[in-house]
Amino acid sequence: MKSNRILALLAAALIFGNTAIAQHDPVAMGLHAITKEAIKGQLDFLASDWMEGRETSTRGEFMAGDYISSVFQIYGLQPAGDMVGGGYNFSMDQAYLFMSGSRPKMNPPSRGYFQNIPFVQTLKSESSMELISQEGNQQRKFVLTKGSDYSVQATGTGQEITASIVFIGYGYKNDSLGYDDFKGLDLKGKIVLRINGLPGNRDTTSMAYKKLNLKDRNTLYQSYQVKDNLLRKYEVAGVIDYPGFRMGNPVNIPFRYNTRIYEGEKPLNSNLLNISLPVDTLAASVIIISLAPKVVTEIMNGSGINIKEFEENAATKLKTGSREIKGKSIHLTASTTTQTVRGRNVLAMIEGENPNEIVVVGAHYDHLGTYNGYIWNGSDDNASGTVGVMTLAKAFVATGVKPKKTIIFAAWTGEEKGLLGSQYFVDKYPHQENLVLDLNFDMISRRPEKDTSGFKAGMDYTEAFPVLKDLVEKANTQYELGLDIKFRPAKQPTGGTDFEAFAQKKVPVYGFDAAFTTDYHGPMDHSDKANLDLMQKIIKAGFISLYELANTEGKIRTNELKK
Repeated sequence: MKSNRILALLAAALIFGNTAIAQHDPVAMGLHAITKEAIKGQLDFLASDWMEGRETSTRGEFMAGDYISSVFQIYGLQPAGDMVGGGYNFSMDQAYLFMSGSRPKMNPPSRGYFQNIPFVQTLKSESSMELISQEGNQQRKFVLTKGSDYSVQATGTGQEITASIVFIGYGYKNDSLGYDDFKGLDLKGKIVLRINGLPGNRDTTSMAYKKLNLKDRNTLYQSYQVKDNLLRKYEVAGVIDYPGFRMGNPVNIPFRYNTRIYEGEKPLNSNLLNISLPVDTLAASVIIISLAPKVVTEIMNGSGINIKEFEENAATKLKTGSREIKGKSIHLTASTTTQTVRGRNVLAMIEGENPNEIVVVGAHYDHLGTYNGYIWNGSDDNASGTVGVMTLAKAFVATGVKPKKTIIFAAWTGEEKGLLGSQYFVDKYPHQENLVLDLNFDMISRRPEKDTSGFKAGMDYTEAFPVLKDLVEKANTQYELGLDIKFRPAKQPTGGTDFEAFAQKKVPVYGFDAAFTTDYHGPMDHSDKANLDLMQKIIKAGFISLYELANTEGKIRTNELKK
């Protein structure tokens, strides 16, 4: 009996103590809600085999989405997805009255927690290709064989094109260094031949390698994203990546005994569904072409282009040499068989005093699915970031304070297919001018192999808004988080993650990550390898900085700390 009274008093003291903290320090209450136990519990479930790798549009991803929405509901967040429901809802007696002419009251529709997306899945593609070589008055056509001479990756509407070929070096542009493989070229509707890699990436001692900071893996990854974005910007019809041709895996090897995690007759790789967003025009996406070395040799014959010499000049002098290849063109036909499948963003919100100023906190919850008996659990990529979003929602509720700005908490689908879910959200959001900030979490649970402290992290942010860096540094110091953060400012951050769609719309962004490991995009990315201390510190840094940003009046300003 006495022990029960003591427990009751302790519970009352705990409640009173938390209430006092909430009244005097909402940030402390929010931080108190960011526990390693909650992080671990959510991470273990999202990265469990029950989720079947969470590939976009699959059963596993639907289960994960249902789980995330239920967590948002438990925390008391309002739905921010599509309008659902509405219509008549009546009993048999009311149905009789309805049929006799007396109409019951119609229920209005209400918002749900899902934004449904009609993806286009490409089931198969067919193609044919000819290389046309004009030599004086003579024209030669090489009829290429699919599989041994070329391969094609095409999505969307089928097409037939004849296009000239333009050599664009690495297909890279860096204004700050004055390097531009696209200068002076008209590429609309052309097929471009692009060298794989970046200036200097095959010579770690070169000037280009050092100036482009290719030693940093995130910088390297972002640079590849820049390359792909430029193809769309210049409206090319197709791209030939060189070298990029693969003959395919041998079919007659009985065992692969020298592999890291697998010994069997089939190579271990994820077998991704081919999914894209529907488009509003017949303008097709860029066709990806891979050519056998002998075909590339024929294209380069007589062009005056020496690829080895080009690479040396780019590495040592940051000098480019792009040009149209005279007398060479490709005739290509490509058709696809498609079907519509559904994916879902999960959206919830805390409505602020100003519903017209929207802060978005997001992370993608999709991953790579299953193949050949293996499950790509995707604990770090990106169950960890999704847990970050859910935990921030919990923390903001725990403050007991209604923020000045409205906060949307988003779990994106389709990131692994090309940042599709976040792109769809931004494109379809009816009042894009109300989007004032995006915070993103992607892969926040692992440390680099050479990180002895265990607390290294990275943060990309819009360089015109140094307040984003300042607030995170302030949080790290003031609350003694002990994070070793590498800040990566950019005019328009890319990074191959979901803040990219917001950055393209001139919305200021910042995003946290931790490390690439050898488990990246492999079936061994399991939750038991997560560094929970690191996750907790990164989530806390995100919460502290975002709390201040969400509780300022007006749009985020470059000099927010000095106002």
